[in-house]
Amino acid sequence: MGGNSVSHSNHKTKRKFNPNLQTKTFFISEENREITIKVSAAGLKTINKKGIYACIREAREKGFLKK
Repeated sequence: MGGNSVSHSNHKTKRKFNPNLQTKTFFISEENREITIKVSAAGLKTINKKGIYACIREAREKGFLKK
C-alpha cells in the first residue's frame, strides 16, 4: 500500500506502508507437530481469538495452504 509522507511545510513525498510481519512457530496438538509461518500482527490477533488449528483448517479450505 502506498501513500505520501507529509512534512511540516506540507511537502509530499511517496512512501510505502509495509505489513507488520512476524515469524512465529506454533505447535498444533491435533497433528502433533510444529509449523513456522510468517503472520501479520492482525493475523496473530485472529489466531489468538480462534486458535491455530481453526485458522489452519480455514486456510486449507480456502486453498491458501496445502496439506
